[in-house]
Amino acid sequence: MDGSLNPNKHLKEQFVSNLTGSSMLEIAVMSTVAPLLSVLRHSICSSYQTVTPAKKNDHDNAILGSKKLGNYVATLSVDFLFIVLPMLLIFTVLADWVYMFVIPMMVLVFSVVTANRFDASNYPGGPLSLRTNVSSYRVLMMIITFLCILAVDFKIFPRRHAKTETYGTSLMDLGVGSFIFANALVSRQARSVSSANWKAAVQSTSPLLLLGFARLLTTRSVDYQVHTGEYGVHWNFFFTLAAVSILTSIIKIPPQYSGIFGVAILIGFQYWLSHGLNVYLLSDERGTDILSKNKEGIFSILGYWGLYLVGVQLGYYLFFGNRSTTAFRTIKWARVRVSFISLVFWLVTVLLDRHVERVSRRMCNLAYVTLVLAQNLQVLAILMLSDFTAGSKISALEEALNRNLLGSFLLANLLTGLVNLYVDTLFIPSLSALAILLAYAYCLSIITGIACFYGVKLKFW
Repeated sequence: MDGSLNPNKHLKEQFVSNLTGSSMLEIAVMSTVAPLLSVLRHSICSSYQTVTPAKKNDHDNAILGSKKLGNYVATLSVDFLFIVLPMLLIFTVLADWVYMFVIPMMVLVFSVVTANRFDASNYPGGPLSLRTNVSSYRVLMMIITFLCILAVDFKIFPRRHAKTETYGTSLMDLGVGSFIFANALVSRQARSVSSANWKAAVQSTSPLLLLGFARLLTTRSVDYQVHTGEYGVHWNFFFTLAAVSILTSIIKIPPQYSGIFGVAILIGFQYWLSHGLNVYLLSDERGTDILSKNKEGIFSILGYWGLYLVGVQLGYYLFFGNRSTTAFRTIKWARVRVSFISLVFWLVTVLLDRHVERVSRRMCNLAYVTLVLAQNLQVLAILMLSDFTAGSKISALEEALNRNLLGSFLLANLLTGLVNLYVDTLFIPSLSALAILLAYAYCLSIITGIACFYGVKLKFW
């Protein structure tokens, strides 16, 4: 492939193909370690004060903010060392030791929680605390995503954590499902906010479609590696988000009933899969029509739409639909409900995987949806332990990422693409690979933090 910007394209595609994943137990363990790191950071960051972003036409605040920028970057760096760095190590060079880390970390967090629980009068509690917990959860999902999308191209990232080819479970399989669920949980529908009109719906969806076409054109123009078994020949993540957003705008369902409607869609889709559609979707044969070329991405919309609707009702039920109770009771029972529902979904996932159809991210079948729900609610339940710590406040890095989730995701994709075009990721030594990943993660954290500091925000979901 003379003159190609990506001469090892086919080797890189093979490197992430035909993988079978890991076990549900390992996913559950890794989903425990990551939020525990965040809880530990929360327990020691009580002295952190939120930095008010500099505002336009406010010269005095801008000068004051610039003086604090150095301290703010230092705080971001500490957050990076406590949260991002350990996660990166556990996902790569220390992946085989994850079972060794989880027990001492659980003991440490339990000790912190026990030591601070008597001081319940100082808990922030109520809607603010719930909002903080949900924000931390959404940010943690994003951190895992931006670490994995580049790490997967290096050999220090275990192949069992990369996306599976057909059936199976892996860490990276949870990415798109987690992103959709995280948005559903705090969506306008879950908060019972009046639905947007057609004009607003088109405005919110158009940028996603533009990003989808931009990614398609960019990957084609630079000959970037694309695994067609993931979404299809032309389809990508942004088109899936746009499709779910369009369906949600067209078919408006009250949040208290959206879960029932979502489950009905998922059961109907699973019945279709079990009666022959799965054979078609997993087949390598493709026709010349647009549907056949993008069959995985197009048909999986049904699964992701069902997941989104279930997420809307869970958000309404867990956080937004019970406004009459006291603040402390709200967070207390929300914590219990999240933990219980997560356990139920884990049990349902095991039963579906064994007796109906194995988990398949490629098709977004019913078992995959319940796995996403179980894992995400588990992470959220652990993060809610922050209410028992002395700090119990969102960290600077989490706040920055939360204000620019989509912006940080786009930046992560851009940096990932640049690294792949200029670095031979398949043949680079392990130490160099780790150094690149550290530099990438740190730059992404700092750039996002500085954008937050100066009030830059990109959001249209």
